Amino acid sequence: MTTRAGFVALIGEPNAGKSTLMNRMVGAKVSIVTHKVQTTRARIRGVAMAGETQIVFVDTPGLFQPRRRLDRAMVAAAWGGASDADIVVLLVEAHRGVTEGVERILAGLGDVSKGRMVALAINKIDKVDTEVLLGLSQDLNERFAFARTFMISAERGHGVEDLRDWLAGELPEGPWLYPEDQIADLPMRMIAAEMTREKLTLRLHQELPYQLTVETENWEERPDGSARIDQLIYVMRDGHKGILLGKKGETIKAVSTAARHELEEFLGRKVHLFLQVKVRPNWLEESERYSEMGLEFKDGNA
Repeated sequence: MTTRAGFVALIGEPNAGKSTLMNRMVGAKVSIVTHKVQTTRARIRGVAMAGETQIVFVDTPGLFQPRRRLDRAMVAAAWGGASDADIVVLLVEAHRGVTEGVERILAGLGDVSKGRMVALAINKIDKVDTEVLLGLSQDLNERFAFARTFMISAERGHGVEDLRDWLAGELPEGPWLYPEDQIADLPMRMIAAEMTREKLTLRLHQELPYQLTVETENWEERPDGSARIDQLIYVMRDGHKGILLGKKGETIKAVSTAARHELEEFLGRKVHLFLQVKVRPNWLEESERYSEMGLEFKDGNA
């Protein structure tokens, strides 16, 4: 049998459904999914099998108007992911249509599309009528020559199989890039940190989630088959530390329990998770923090 393999970059505005789509394609949770925007920071790769084709999805950070160093590094990572891919899939939310953000992405697609196909996936189709969908599809295809257009609901799975089958047929022939049973090429330490950060993001409703980061400081394999994982949560101010700990430590305990349960489910074994909160006022300006997130510090330069 002829095998195929290649990279597919999912791009779009924050919250367009890129992480949800990748997780559904891969069949496991490898990327953060929350109701908050800009939660994906690094280019997270998820590996999906479709027949004899291995599809390596690059879930890029959402493309938005950057304001801080971290924002600029995330946007650079998103365009970089698209430039490195064999196929690019632009996700647009059906109910939001052609926003200013989508227009900015369309303007930037010209350079990225050289030498690769770009497909359009209109997501969250259950939120609008058919007429609106058809109008949006026509509008977008008049603005850019997409190779194919797909109507999908990443959350419910509608249309996702058609998209995956098309991608599988279009990727180049060649050997698989990863072992068949591997679902992500992120180090487990980083996946574990992302899982904890997701729980923090869901729990904290203020601006705080964007001003914290999580790093896996230590990973110890125990003789009984369990794992001890020590993580550091960096925040920028003492007040943030108080919010994160919560009354009598309730918030951090709840986050730790939720993250531990998800890690145990993901790893299929017992996990001992220990979280520590540290105040580090300038972590957004430290190159080491960016390395831990899989981002380039220099990309944050204005």
